[in-house]
Amino acid sequence: MVVLGIESSCDETAAAVLADGRRVLSSVVASQDAIHAPYGGVVPELASRRHLEVIVPVVERALAEAGVRLPDLDGIAVTQGPGLVGSLLVGCAVAKSLAYVHRLPLVAVNHLEGHIYAAFLTDDPPEHPFLALVVSGGHTALYLASAPLTYALVGQTRDDAAGEAFDKVAKLLGLGFPGGPVIERAATGGDPKAITFPLAQMTDGAPDFSFSGVKTSVSLHVKQRAPLRAADVADVAASFQATVVKMLVRKTVKAALHHGIKRVVLTGGVAANGCLREALEAAAIERGLRLHIPPRHLCTDNAAMITAAGTVRLAAGERAPLTLNAAPDLALAS
Repeated sequence: MVVLGIESSCDETAAAVLADGRRVLSSVVASQDAIHAPYGGVVPELASRRHLEVIVPVVERALAEAGVRLPDLDGIAVTQGPGLVGSLLVGCAVAKSLAYVHRLPLVAVNHLEGHIYAAFLTDDPPEHPFLALVVSGGHTALYLASAPLTYALVGQTRDDAAGEAFDKVAKLLGLGFPGGPVIERAATGGDPKAITFPLAQMTDGAPDFSFSGVKTSVSLHVKQRAPLRAADVADVAASFQATVVKMLVRKTVKAALHHGIKRVVLTGGVAANGCLREALEAAAIERGLRLHIPPRHLCTDNAAMITAAGTVRLAAGERAPLTLNAAPDLALAS
C-alpha cells in the first residue's frame, strides 16, 4: 500500500509518501520559522497564508522524490486536527481535492496519533501496550496505547504545554524562536543547579503536568535581576530546562509503573531535546522500562508520521467523506 500524507496543523507544511506504512519513500517539510521568529511565536494568519503558497509545491516534490504519480496511490491521509483551524483547512482542502479528482480513498488522522506513529518508523517499533508521552508546542499528554488505534488519556497539562513554556521563556531571555532549540543551546553553557525553580505537584495526585508556575518563576527571576549577563542567561536556561525535564520524566515513569506498562514512547517536538532524551533513557533503564524515541527529524511536525498512522487506518477500512472538515480541538482519547 502506497499512501500520500499531508500535514499542516501548525506552521510546517509537509507531505510524505510511504510504502506499507513503514518505508519512507519521501518526506518533505517546509518550515516557517523565519516568518514567525520576529513575533516570538506562531501567528495563525501568517501560517495559513504560507501554507496556501507552498502546499502544492511541497506535495509535488514529495511525489517526485518518491517516484510516484497520484493515480498510483492507494490512498491519501491528512491531518484533521488538533491544530490551528486556518492551517488545518489548507491541508484538508488539498487532500479532499486530490482524493476526489483521482478517486482515491481518504482518511483523517489525529495529529497526536501521528506523533505516536513516528515511533513505528524506526528499526525498533514499540509493541502494544505502551505509554506514550506526547510533548510539543501545543500539547503535553500521556496516552496509554493498549492496542493498535486504541488510546486512553492518562494525564495532560493543566495549563501551558511544555513547548509553549520553552517558547515563552526563550522570549523572556531574548533568545529567539523556536524556543526549544535556542534554550537547549543556551543551556549548554549554564549550570542546571544554579537556580531552583518550582516543580509542580498536583494536590489530587493526578498524573497531570503544569508549567505555568515555572514560567512565572523564570519571569520574576529575570525581572529582579535585569539586565542579565550572558552567563546568567545560560544559568536560567539550564535551570529552567532541567526543571521541565525533571517534571516530564517523573510523571511519565510514575504513570508507567502505576499502570504496569513496560514500554514507553517519547515523541513530539520537545522530544528532540537532548536533555530530555538522556534523562528519560536513564530513568527507564533504572526502572526496567523499554524506551522508544524516534529520531529528531521525526519528532518535530512531519507528514511521514501522519502517513504511517493513516496507512493503518486505511488498512482497517476507515474512510473519510469528502465533507471532511478541520477539527482544531480534535481529541485523541477521553
